[in-house]
Order: sequence, then structure tokens, then C-alpha cells
Amino acid sequence: DGVKGTDAVRVGPIRLVGSGLVAPKKVKIAAMLAFGVAAVFGLVIALTVSLWLIVVGVASIAAGWLYTGGPKPYGYLGLGEVFVFVFFGVVATTGSTFAISDQITGQSLAASIVVGCLACALLVVNNLRDIPTDTIANKNTLAVRMGDKNTRFFYFSLFAAALAMILWLGFGDSSVLLGAVGLIAAIPAIKLVSSGAKGRDLIPVLEMTGRAQLLTGLALSIGLLV
Repeated sequence: DGVKGTDAVRVGPIRLVGSGLVAPKKVKIAAMLAFGVAAVFGLVIALTVSLWLIVVGVASIAAGWLYTGGPKPYGYLGLGEVFVFVFFGVVATTGSTFAISDQITGQSLAASIVVGCLACALLVVNNLRDIPTDTIANKNTLAVRMGDKNTRFFYFSLFAAALAMILWLGFGDSSVLLGAVGLIAAIPAIKLVSSGAKGRDLIPVLEMTGRAQLLTGLALSIGLLV
């Protein structure tokens, strides 16, 4: 985004490249090092569990890079939420389950939907805040394509979907309903978004959404383990 000039007019926290604090080349090297470290440890897990995890790892790294990198970054095509749901939700959750237990269960798939929805909510509210600047920069995120009103409804829908999935899981194991307690932390964020807050007023919602995501994940994990 910094190289493309998308972050030239920034509403949220300062970005290293966009603000000119760090040269793009240095940030790129840091990114490659991070990918490299992840690849090494991922390869160790794949060699221990299943070589199919190498495919998952390569796809994950590619998804991470192509979000804003490459000639046609999918983050500029309104596909960011799709990939976040898949890789931060389904792949991360079921992949971890498979690496530990050598199987993918119905519970892990359902839990991955909860995690994916909340991860999407974080990106959605970020892009909601950036609709004005992204429109100017021709970054056609899903929020830009849907518009302000529909994006806010989508944000609410993601929490509703997460709650619905937790309740569904609860039919088979009532202790899983503990995950719903974590969603209480999302109420302040939902209220602020429903009030029509824009620009800098949405910055606190990012923190609130992230907190709700963390607490729900922890509560759901505890519920699954009990």
C-alpha cells in the first residue's frame, strides 16, 4: 500500500512505508525473512505430520504476499475478506487441528467458521474506516464496493454468524457455549458502528473487535477442552 500510494492519506496509525519512515526495500526484506522463518518451521511440521501441509503452507505464503503485492493484489479487488476467512479461519484452525491430531473434525470446521468470521470483522471495520481514502486511491475493497451502509450491516452479520455457529456447536456440547461469553466484548464495537461513526472515530472499534476476537477464541477453546 505504501509503494502504491494508498497510504499517502492515512486516517489510522502511521504506516512505515506510507509515512516514509522506512524504505520499501527494508520492509520487503523483513517480510521475506518472516516468510522464511514460517516456511522452515512449517516444513518441519509437514515432514512430521503430512506432506500435504507443504501445499497449505505455500498457499498461505502466497495469500499473504498477494494481498497487496503483485500486479493484481486481491485486496484491491474486494476479495480480502474471502482470503482472510479461508486462511485466518478455516486453514489456521483446521490446519492446527490436523497437525496435532492428524484429523479434521466437524468441531474444528465449525470452530474455524467462528474464527474466520471474527477475523473478517476486523478487516471489514478497517476497510469501513478507509472507504473515503481507498476510493480516492482506487483500492476497490469489499467495503468500497458495498458502500458504507451495507458494510456496517455486513460487520453485524459476521458477529451474528459467529454466535449462530457457537450455538450450533452447543447442541452437541453445552460447554462450548462458553465461547458466546467472549462475544459480549463486541457489544461496544457494534454500538459504535451502528451509531454511524466514521474516520478516526472508528479507530477504537479496531481494538474492540480484536479484543472480542481474542476473548471469543480463548473462551471457545476452553469450552471445547472442558
